[in-house]
Amino acid sequence: MSKNEQAAQKARTLFNTRCDGVLSTHSIDLPGYPFGSITPYCLNRNGQAVILISTIAQHTKNIKANNKVSLIAFDDAAKDSQASGRVTYIGDARAIDDDEIAERYYRFYPGSRNFHKTHDFNFYLIEFVRARYIGGFGQIFWVENNDFIKANPFSFDEEAGMIDHMNADHLDAIQHYCDLFDITYSAKEQPTLVGVDSEGFHLRVEGSIHRLEFNHPVTNTSEARAALVELARRPKQI
Repeated sequence: MSKNEQAAQKARTLFNTRCDGVLSTHSIDLPGYPFGSITPYCLNRNGQAVILISTIAQHTKNIKANNKVSLIAFDDAAKDSQASGRVTYIGDARAIDDDEIAERYYRFYPGSRNFHKTHDFNFYLIEFVRARYIGGFGQIFWVENNDFIKANPFSFDEEAGMIDHMNADHLDAIQHYCDLFDITYSAKEQPTLVGVDSEGFHLRVEGSIHRLEFNHPVTNTSEARAALVELARRPKQI
């Protein structure tokens, strides 16, 4: 694997691990200046970022005037931000109406389902153009579409089926995943599986999203189930 391919993989992993970032738009009130805001996101089946934003929000007004945006994700747990990884996802934002991505987004952020009742929120797809990945001092790469974007091999129904099955019948396995990676949970709010793709899966634990990676990429539901079983049987290191 070349250095660029390694950088693309690390950039994609980081972007998948983080579920919110700094959305930068072109300010209409101060022309020529960027406008930054914190925005949750999740990925659609094509591996591109989707956000849910209000019509009255400043960043939405900016997007309607100029849809060229960036979304920066970074490791906020790192002690030295300059030496840690960060990725700038650059793309063109456009409003979409897609029931499947809406339901996937609501699994990640269940409280957002009610946003439409009180505010005029809409989904926007950020169509990927290019990414800038910095892995630390001297590790700086431009990452292109073919290297960064990785489509989810599962249909909406396949992913939902795995999620529903795990949450209904294998809570013990999900709790074990949390134990393996020192993710704290409580009996009052049990952890749940919210997303599965070729490289890993997401858990929602007490309002936070946690990303866990498979040892090897999977290409179908049988391989995904085998990877989940393997992880459920893995002993916790003491």
